[in-house]
Amino acid sequence: MRKTASPLSLALLGSGVFLLVLAAMLAWYVAPRAARTPVDVDVTTVFTGTGRYFETEDLETRKGRITVTRHVLGDVAASERSGQAVWNVSTTVDSPRTLRLKDPRKALLWTTGRWVTDRRTNAPVHCCGESPAHYEGEAYLKFPFDVQRRTYRWWDDTLQAAVPLAYTGTRRVAGHQGYVFTGSVPPARTGSRQVPGKLVGRPKQPQIQAEEWYANAGIELVVDRRTGRIIDASVSPRRTLRVPGGQRDVVTLLDGRRLRFTPATRRAQVALASADARKLRLVGETVPPWTAGAGGVLALAGAVLVAIGRRPRPDAARGDEQPDGDGPEFVTPVSGQGTARGEH
Repeated sequence: MRKTASPLSLALLGSGVFLLVLAAMLAWYVAPRAARTPVDVDVTTVFTGTGRYFETEDLETRKGRITVTRHVLGDVAASERSGQAVWNVSTTVDSPRTLRLKDPRKALLWTTGRWVTDRRTNAPVHCCGESPAHYEGEAYLKFPFDVQRRTYRWWDDTLQAAVPLAYTGTRRVAGHQGYVFTGSVPPARTGSRQVPGKLVGRPKQPQIQAEEWYANAGIELVVDRRTGRIIDASVSPRRTLRVPGGQRDVVTLLDGRRLRFTPATRRAQVALASADARKLRLVGETVPPWTAGAGGVLALAGAVLVAIGRRPRPDAARGDEQPDGDGPEFVTPVSGQGTARGEH
């Protein structure tokens, strides 16, 4: 009589092995690839605060509310072709008057860019029509995944250079904890523009090539540790004009005092960071251990049943086997042989 494993034991063993392989794939293959910068983004962030700005209508510097709006739109087609994250960025700086117009061309300042990064490391990639060319640093619209407690080089779009931002602690934003990074930009010349001479104290010169200067007294970013999303931010930009070779500012174009994410922007950024962090945590930390544990239990149970829980199966050829010769043998008597023995 032969024995064979039961279907239940084989099913348990197969399921256990499958779950163990799945856990390994989730931990070592799926999770690292899930930490990739998204390409189908369409996000608007808004900073507000008070300060001074140059009003072009009357050529005067005024005090009032300043609004900075940044719209980021992913170029999915270019991202798929290149394998990189390609984002188009539009930034406007508005006064209350220009904000009502809802036209970026009439804003106080309007800049556009095309940011291309490696989807895994967040490092700048020089391809796909990036603008301006030669971005630098480790962070700009977001930080890399798995943010560390160290100094990062953050790209300042106005300065056109990377600025060191140091880790200074943690902070909760809308119930979500993030890492705080701070830094500043000392006054630096960023370019020049042609303006009327009287605007910079040179009335005898109809036009003059004034120097543009920029500084930022306080950059503070709160970053989600797992995803690198910026969940809160405040900046204090200052843009001025100086006469060629001058040592002091003569015209203030923009002087923002702690322009910060609006409450709505903070809530939206926290929601995005929380959703992305849950997905990463699920495939990287939660599911693999549970899957591996369940797989181990099922595989062990199946192996035990295969070893000791087989059921008997009757032999198919039992009726065809011959006796082994130990039993009595029956011989047909030959006709007449028995009577002849008894005669004399």
